[in-house]
Amino acid sequence: MEETIDLRQLFGTLKKRLWLIALITIIAAMISGIISFFVLTPVYQARTQILVNQESSEQQPLNAYTIQTNIQLISTYNEIITSPVILEDVVKKLNLNVTAKQLSGQVQVTNSEDSQVAHIVVQDTDAKRATDIANTTADVFQEKISSIMSIDNVSVLSKAELADSLNPIKPAPLMNIAIAIVVGLMLGVGLAFLLEYLDNTIKTEQDVETILELPVIGSISVIKDRELEGTRVTPTGANHAVRGETYGG
Repeated sequence: MEETIDLRQLFGTLKKRLWLIALITIIAAMISGIISFFVLTPVYQARTQILVNQESSEQQPLNAYTIQTNIQLISTYNEIITSPVILEDVVKKLNLNVTAKQLSGQVQVTNSEDSQVAHIVVQDTDAKRATDIANTTADVFQEKISSIMSIDNVSVLSKAELADSLNPIKPAPLMNIAIAIVVGLMLGVGLAFLLEYLDNTIKTEQDVETILELPVIGSISVIKDRELEGTRVTPTGANHAVRGETYGG
């Protein structure tokens, strides 16, 4: 006989294990909240913009070819900004407790497609330090690029501001809790169905019909102990209810 999925049975399983699903979900959300608020260290982000644009002159007017060259140079500049040549000076100027290689993991350079503007993005556990690193990196790069590339076409478009870096970008507690709730629900539902699958005890007439594939022709009701209280068997074998009555010896 082919097995069919009974939606009522599925919903019945969820209803029966609802307490378990809710408990797992609440525990997952609480753990996520505790870790997000009290365990994970906040990370702040600062951003400095630099413009790659050589000034035009009468001898070398600004044209589409020059702009395209500047755009192509940004890829090279991205590598130079995160190189030890630049970051070692940043470490010395700010007296940082990290190496240039470690600092390169905190510095990222991005730019939009076909844009002459590059963004120096720095992440750090201290907002002020992140701002100082971003601005100092831009300054050092602007100073050194003329000697490295024999070209002077970099200017700082906007410096990182401490006020803009005060809100941590991670962790995101609300997002983490929302994810934990979804995961908790999935785990709770999965565990509920697993327990139901492993439970092979017979509890109802429907279970008998499902397992034995036979119709139920009768059932014996459960008589609770309190229903038997105050009953006695007479010598003739007949049962008489004696609730509230006292019989002498």
